[in-house]
Amino acid sequence: MTRKQRNNATCRQSAEQQRNREGWVQKSPVLPGSGMTTKIIHFTINGRLEKAEFGSSCSAAEVKDLFRAAAEVGPHHILKMYNITGNTVNISPQLEANSVDSHYRLEVVTSDVKGVRMPPELDNMESRLHHLERKVLEDVGKPPEVVCELKSEVESFRRKLESMEHLSWMGLFKEDGDLLLSKLSPKSKTAQLSVEEKHQQVRKKFLNMSSLQVTEEVREHLKTPIFDNWQWEEAEMLVLLQVMFTDLDFLTDLHIELDVLQNFLFEVYCHYNSIPFHNFRHCFCVTQMMYGLIWMTDLRSKLSKLDLLTMLASALCHDLDHPGYNNIYQINAKTDLALRYNDISPLENHHCAVAFGILSKPECNILKNLTREQYKQIRGAMIKCILATDMARHNEILNKFKTIQPVFKFTNKDHKEVLMKIMVKVSDISNEVRPMAVAEPWLDCLLQEFFNQSDTEKLKGLPVTPFMDRDKVSKPSCQTSFIRFVLLPLFTELIKLFPCLEQHILEPVRHALEYYSEMERATKEEKRTTKA
Repeated sequence: MTRKQRNNATCRQSAEQQRNREGWVQKSPVLPGSGMTTKIIHFTINGRLEKAEFGSSCSAAEVKDLFRAAAEVGPHHILKMYNITGNTVNISPQLEANSVDSHYRLEVVTSDVKGVRMPPELDNMESRLHHLERKVLEDVGKPPEVVCELKSEVESFRRKLESMEHLSWMGLFKEDGDLLLSKLSPKSKTAQLSVEEKHQQVRKKFLNMSSLQVTEEVREHLKTPIFDNWQWEEAEMLVLLQVMFTDLDFLTDLHIELDVLQNFLFEVYCHYNSIPFHNFRHCFCVTQMMYGLIWMTDLRSKLSKLDLLTMLASALCHDLDHPGYNNIYQINAKTDLALRYNDISPLENHHCAVAFGILSKPECNILKNLTREQYKQIRGAMIKCILATDMARHNEILNKFKTIQPVFKFTNKDHKEVLMKIMVKVSDISNEVRPMAVAEPWLDCLLQEFFNQSDTEKLKGLPVTPFMDRDKVSKPSCQTSFIRFVLLPLFTELIKLFPCLEQHILEPVRHALEYYSEMERATKEEKRTTKA
């Protein structure tokens, strides 16, 4: 049987099966006399165009089985579906019908996933709701108001799921999904997990997935600035971090043991706080951008493995245990960190201390097989790179790079040290390099953290940090200033050394400046019109 025959066979059901199971149907969008509507879904899999048809009353599990058959994979494989704009859509009975010109793209993300399945509540939810509605109609004749409200809530939830761009590759939904499941399933866990319980759940999932074979397409996408962090869960991001360390040959060349790397990555995850911006997802984004820069600039052929590990580990650890309040606040509030580090980059010094505290544990020490001299080199370089992320030192470091850039040599130790600082700095503030759909939510997170700080400053009678005051700062104004005076000068200098980066980092930032400048003009015009 050919691939297409197997796919079509999967879609076919006998008339009796259709009556008994209200299953898939094969031909016309509307079956004469049955009242059952079918959907025709056009999609590509491995570059070939396919078509699937299924009935409106199919269950979620049946629809997923249909697409697994099209992809010729088993029940434990993980699929993702993308629409024509590249956003993830939910593989479910609510998948919107389309045309050949607007076909979806079906992708097998991982294979050999044993023991990792969708929660049965999600697959059973739809059929249970349909059964409930039919039963009420049979008994009462007209659904009571509470059933209509429940149906409306479920439909709203479905639409939200289908439009969410941060659906994970595992198809497990958070937040609203958990809320709805707690209402519909008597077996759902309603108790709030403690931080430790949540961490252990992430660890278990990470270790279960850590042996999966991540597809080549995902690995290549991971090397680009357009990678969308919002689609990945915490455990999945840990898997992708492991991929970065593996694909840069750190495990083989620097004798890093896999279980030690996994312990290290998990401890790093545990030491990021649940705050709006400077959290583990930000840490992942910075590390992923650093990873991409290493590949795009071919630094693998220009720097040593120790240098590359220094930059990647610095990106990973650069905001460890960030409290959500910046150095200005630490100093003005006379916090323990400010007192401990004598008002000198208190946060960055703390991030370094936490990083090497993790590395001091034998089970987490990815540097334990290095020589004493190699350890000394990487420790000194990591401290310099992480301290360089203090924006109070931005102009100092940028001016030094400007001075050496015209005569830059990779063989010059001082030149290389400055470049490594610059690369970590660029990675740290690189959100505007990403597509607007990925970058703009990060700005909202940052402003939330800023406003939290200024609110606290006002409550405590401390000097209010001007660019964080919710009463004075607007989204477009703060971003246009940051892009003009920080991002463009920094990125322009880096591109002089690596012209290949212009299309990847400079052009997107220019487009972002146009976007926020237009938003700023519109905001001012609206205020002017309102006053008039």
